Amino acid sequence: MKAKETRPDHSATVVVFTSGTTLAEVVAVARHNARAELSEDARERVSTVRRRIDALAASEVPAYGISTGFGALANKHVPLEKRTLLQKSLIRSHAAGIGPIVEREVVRALMFLRAKTLASGHTGIRVETLQTMLDILNADITPVVHEFGSLGCSGDLAPLAHCALALMGEGRAMGPDGEERPVAELLAEAGISSVTLAEKEGLALINGTDGMLGQFVMALNDLHELFTVADVTAALSVEGLLGTDRVFVPELHEPLRPHPGQASSAANMLKILEGSGIVASHRTGDSRIQDAYSLRCAPKVTGGARDTAAHAMTVAERELAAAVDNPVVLDDGTVSSNGNFHGAPIAYVLDFMAIPLADPASMAERRTDRMLDPARSHGLPPFLAEDPGTDSGLMIAQYTQAGLVSDMKRLAVPASVDSIPSSAMQEDHVSMGWHAARKLRQAVSNLRSVLAIELLAATRAIALRAPLEPGAAASAVLREIEGRVGGPGPDKFLAPDIESVEEYLASGEFLRTVEGTVGPLH
Repeated sequence: MKAKETRPDHSATVVVFTSGTTLAEVVAVARHNARAELSEDARERVSTVRRRIDALAASEVPAYGISTGFGALANKHVPLEKRTLLQKSLIRSHAAGIGPIVEREVVRALMFLRAKTLASGHTGIRVETLQTMLDILNADITPVVHEFGSLGCSGDLAPLAHCALALMGEGRAMGPDGEERPVAELLAEAGISSVTLAEKEGLALINGTDGMLGQFVMALNDLHELFTVADVTAALSVEGLLGTDRVFVPELHEPLRPHPGQASSAANMLKILEGSGIVASHRTGDSRIQDAYSLRCAPKVTGGARDTAAHAMTVAERELAAAVDNPVVLDDGTVSSNGNFHGAPIAYVLDFMAIPLADPASMAERRTDRMLDPARSHGLPPFLAEDPGTDSGLMIAQYTQAGLVSDMKRLAVPASVDSIPSSAMQEDHVSMGWHAARKLRQAVSNLRSVLAIELLAATRAIALRAPLEPGAAASAVLREIEGRVGGPGPDKFLAPDIESVEEYLASGEFLRTVEGTVGPLH
C-alpha cells in the first residue's frame, strides 16, 4: 500500500500524557518523531491502580485477565506459578499477523494511543511496563506489524501483540534507519531493558482500538488539506475549461443552502479565480448558458465531504478521550468486564468517509477527461498534446485516474457490515474496523494521486490558453509546476512527472504556494 510518509526530526517536541490526547499530538508523534513522556500525575495514577491489581492477583477469587485465561478460556483458573507464562503465552499466540508490513507511522500511532490509555489509570499496567513502551517509541524502534490479524473487536489484537512482543525483547522490529534487526539488539543499543509481564499486563497491552483510531486520525489530518487541494484543482480546471466563476458567489450558497462545507468550498474556488483574465475573456459573447456539473457543482461535492469529515472528527475526538480495555479498573477500584473494545463507532465513520472521498475523485477525473476531449474543451488540443497523433499527451494519465477512481469505488464498500465470529463463538460479532481503516488509508492516497493528475492537466490547459492571463493563484502554481516537470511540449516519460506533482501536494508546498498568493483558504 502506497503511503506518503516523512520523517523530519521533531524530537525536541514533547507530548506529556495527562488525560486523553489530541489529533495534533498523535500526528506529531506518529509522523514527526515528537517524544512522549509521562506526567508525575500519570505515574501516580498508574501506580495506585496497579496496587489494586496486585491485591486481586494475590486473592483466591478468580478475576478475568488477572488469574484466568482469555476469551473463550475465561473460565479457566491459572495458578500463581503459571501467570508469568500466561502473559507471555497471550502475547506470543496473539502476535499472529500476516501479510504486508504496515507503515511505520501507523505502528507509531498505535503504540502512542495504547500508551495514552495505559496512562489513564484504568488498565492496571505497571509504570515500568508503560515506560518501556514509551522508551521504545522515543528510541524510534518500530515493531513489525502486518496487514491482517485484527477483526476490530477485543481490540486490534494481533497488531498490538506484535508491538507488545518488542517490550518482551522478542518479535521483529525496525531501527531508526528503517532496517530490520533483532529486537534484543535494538533495545540494548538504546539502553532499554525488556520487561517480564505481570498479571493483567498482557491484556492491557493489546485490548484497544488504537490501530483503527490511529489510521483514522491520520486520514482526517490528511483530508483537512486534501479537501482544500480539491477546491483549488477544481478552480484551476474551471479556468482551463473557460468556465464561469459566477456560480461560486456567496449569495448562491449559505443564504440558500446553508451547508457550511459547501459555502467554504465555493469561497475557496471564487478566491482562486479572482482576477483571472481567462475567466474575464468570455464573460460576454459566450453562447454557453451553464457549465457542466463537474465544474458547477464542485462545491456541493467537496463541501459535502467536508461536512462528513466534521462529523467524523467528533467521533475521533470522543475516542481520543476514551480509555479502552477489558477488564477496566473504575475510579472506585472496581475491576469490571466490559465491551468498550468493540470498534463499531470508529468502523462506521471509517467506512462512511470512504464514500465522500470517492465522489470528489470521480468529479476530478471527469474534469480531466473534459480537458482532454476537443469536443468539450473549448479550443484545447486533443489530450493537451503538442502534436496530436504523433503525441498522446495526457491520454493515459486519465486512464490512471480512472483506475484510481474505480478502486476508490470498491474501497467505498463498507467493511463494518461484515462479521465473522471468532474465539469459539465467545466473540460472535466483530466490527472489522481495522479493515475499514486500511481501506480509508488507501482511499486517501488514491485521492491525492487523482488530484495530482488533475493539477497536471489543469496547469497545462491554462498554459495553452496563452496569451490569456490566468489569476494570481494559477500563475504562481504554473511557475511551480513548470519548474518541476516543465511546460507543454512533446511526449516524455510521464510517470515521474505525476509522482513529482503528487509529492508537491503531499509536502504541503502546493497549498503554501496558493495561500502565499491569495491569502488563507478554508
